[in-house]
Amino acid sequence: MKNSVLMLLFLSAWGVAYGEDSVPAHPHVRIETTQGTFVLELEGKRAPLTVRNFLSLVDSGHYDGTIFQRVIPDFMIQGGGYTPDLKARKSANTIPNESGNGLSNTYGTIAMARTSDPHSASAQFFVNIADNTRLDPSPGSWGYAVFGYVIEGMEVVDKIAASQTGPAGKFRKDVPIVPVVIKKVSRVVYDD
Repeated sequence: MKNSVLMLLFLSAWGVAYGEDSVPAHPHVRIETTQGTFVLELEGKRAPLTVRNFLSLVDSGHYDGTIFQRVIPDFMIQGGGYTPDLKARKSANTIPNESGNGLSNTYGTIAMARTSDPHSASAQFFVNIADNTRLDPSPGSWGYAVFGYVIEGMEVVDKIAASQTGPAGKFRKDVPIVPVVIKKVSRVVYDD
């Protein structure tokens, strides 16, 4: 309980320090890949730190030219951290884990990838291609922070998930044999 209260205070202070109120409530992001395009709706109110970080990376072009380097059928597709030649593209920032936001790792949601350190998420993300509620927070486990949904093009995500995979470079398995390149990630701007 004490740790939970301390974390809430920390997240609150972090949000105030980094202008939490300036995060759009439901921004849309287009991800163009060599397999097609899909669109996300992000949850700026439920995961403000994660959405701010993600949008900052989108705006900087960080994701352009990266790949989906980990594809596991009936589980998820993960990308945003490696180039087609499997060189790491790292982000300088890590963000606090916002997994306790009421969003669940269900089919079609996007979440942050991380190491065993619950607060190590930086740039890599994954799209759930199954209901992966075991990745949600639970007593003794931080879980993985969901911060949005695929709202258009889930058939493209499913197509990527069906990619033939194998070992490549430092990865023992799960890398698409034909690279699935993220050509461009951009905010969707709607005309009024």
